[in-house]
Amino acid sequence: MKIGAVEAGGTKFVCAIGDENGQVSEQIKIPTTSPKETMDQVIKYFKKQQVDAIGVGTFGPIDVNKKSVKYGYVTKTPKLGWSDFDFLGTMKQALNVPISFTTDVNAAGYGEAVQGAGKGKENVLYWTIGTGIGAGYVQNGEFLQGISHPEMGHMLIRQNPNDGYEGHCPFHKNCFEGLAAGPAIEERIGKKAVELDPNDPVWDYVADYAAQACVNATLVLRPDIIIFGGGVIHQEHLLKKIRTHFKEQLNDYVDVPPLEEYIVRIGLNDDAGIKGALLLAAKELS
Repeated sequence: MKIGAVEAGGTKFVCAIGDENGQVSEQIKIPTTSPKETMDQVIKYFKKQQVDAIGVGTFGPIDVNKKSVKYGYVTKTPKLGWSDFDFLGTMKQALNVPISFTTDVNAAGYGEAVQGAGKGKENVLYWTIGTGIGAGYVQNGEFLQGISHPEMGHMLIRQNPNDGYEGHCPFHKNCFEGLAAGPAIEERIGKKAVELDPNDPVWDYVADYAAQACVNATLVLRPDIIIFGGGVIHQEHLLKKIRTHFKEQLNDYVDVPPLEEYIVRIGLNDDAGIKGALLLAAKELS
């Protein structure tokens, strides 16, 4: 089976060819410019490859409600030209193959649930903390969603009283993403997050906010495991800080597994999104 995958990001699209087991045989990168320029290259690539199905994980928000008249559209986004763009429809019009369409974080979460750190678990919560913050929840192989996909990165949290930063999010200012995503860290300190000392108080703020998000998700969703990915989580000290804050905030209210097994790092690293998209395409085909 020849499967295609798209990991659509704000700066680049990764298009890959692989199989139903999530094994990648080749991939290319396409700069994210206008919808026409970018999608023309994506479609050209897959027409040449003649794949059996394609899995798409894209930046959002997007409409994933199959009953909606705008199913498959990108909805509101600061990415110039992409708001109200019919992503799925454009691909289906040009490529006559089954296409699985979901968010980038859902695709990565699915990859983690099937082959990564969540393998063997029934209820898997995946967070990414990078340029933005998002989450996907996989329950018994299916995504949790209502009228659309969750936007857990924008949950409102209690700001640390010592953190005077107003927040980066253009919609909510000091939501989780507005306080803890990569741009929020860098805007506070005027340099890249990787240059920040591990003992800087800013990391304690980020860990506090991530722990609050985990507590909220634990109480609402009761996952078997919480997996963190994204560029910010590459800081090895951060996960330990998150666990410490989580333990304090939850205060033994409900039972959870040992924290070293409950709040963990991504298992598939940068391959989670593409592998997840391949697996979702195979699922769509079957």
